[in-house]
Amino acid sequence: MSKIEVFYQSTPNPDSLKFMISTQIASTSMNFASEAEAGKSPLARKILAFPWAAGVFIGPNFVTVTKQNWVEWEILADPLSDLIQEFLTSGQPVIVEATPVNDNSEEDSPTVREIKRILREEIAPAVAMDGGEITFHKYENGRVYLMMHGACSGCPSSTFTLKEGIESRLKASLPEIEEVVQV
Repeated sequence: MSKIEVFYQSTPNPDSLKFMISTQIASTSMNFASEAEAGKSPLARKILAFPWAAGVFIGPNFVTVTKQNWVEWEILADPLSDLIQEFLTSGQPVIVEATPVNDNSEEDSPTVREIKRILREEIAPAVAMDGGEITFHKYENGRVYLMMHGACSGCPSSTFTLKEGIESRLKASLPEIEEVVQV
């Protein structure tokens, strides 16, 4: 078995750091905002047990950790990278009983199908590069409601990404869309 490498990089959110993993660690993405929510992830539970931890987002080959603003990454980054590497090397599961989310529904209108396709194929890969995820919540009366996870949640540039990036892209393909709103 080759050594699992963990290295970190900044994200647009100064309170979130993305820890890249040299191998796939999950088949689905999951977001955890508290230790109580982290029941399906022993790794997220471990990180969220620290008082400085504000959130953990697990992607296929990365972990984005959001910290409280009273502590600095200069203190946390290296020990947290070591903790993640040690956890992964131990062989414990990162996520247990994860069921991949199928975002398609037979009841979806053609507009909702196209929104989901654009989010999945065009928006999600770019957002994942910054350690986050944006998921579809609902479409109603010309408004698209999206949920932001990982580094996207609470990011200073998230409003710009939502309005100038995602809203502009969706309006270009679907003129019936009036607005994109964060849930």
